[in-house]
Amino acid sequence: MISTSQFAAFAALTFVMVVVPGPSVLFTISRALTVGRRDALLTVAGNATGIYLQVVAVAFGLGAVIERSVAVFTAIKLIGAAYLIYLGVQAFRRRRKLADAFAAGASGTPGRTLRVLRDGFVVGFANPKSIVFLAAVLPQFVRHEAGGVPVQILLLGITLPVVALLSDAAWALAAGAARTWFARSPRRLELVGGTSGLVMIGLGTTLAVTGRKD
Repeated sequence: MISTSQFAAFAALTFVMVVVPGPSVLFTISRALTVGRRDALLTVAGNATGIYLQVVAVAFGLGAVIERSVAVFTAIKLIGAAYLIYLGVQAFRRRRKLADAFAAGASGTPGRTLRVLRDGFVVGFANPKSIVFLAAVLPQFVRHEAGGVPVQILLLGITLPVVALLSDAAWALAAGAARTWFARSPRRLELVGGTSGLVMIGLGTTLAVTGRKD
């Protein structure tokens, strides 16, 4: 149903799209620096799941609705933006608690697994970068004459969350390693915690005011 050349061409384009850091990468790095590798990797897993839900939506027609409706696109974008801002405010408010935890010899304050996965999922599903890519680009790689269009989209689309999972996990591990250096100084850790919060607030604000490039 899907040819090797068809799959390879989409995979290559997906790789190019993913390696350019977007909201998910910056969010993952912020998580790795503030609460460690565990939560960062869980965030990556949740993000990949959210992205694949976008693929499912495209496969069953929502992609066309998003592509044609400014209102639907804007609603999804604003939900993601608001959630990023909320998480950024929380991170900024808790920056001293993070530093205090390390000063007391704790290893950090990881969140509950389902909550961390949920955070990554929301950011992944509401990421306008992948929404536009999947809604506008993915259908162009489908061979309509071969039939089974939804199945083709589901199979081709899995390359995006897989590539994102591998790329974002590498970012999470690298940032997690840098966190050890920050942890040597509570003041330094408080600074990075506050900065990470501001980065997330900035990301959310940017997403909220950025329009579609139609």
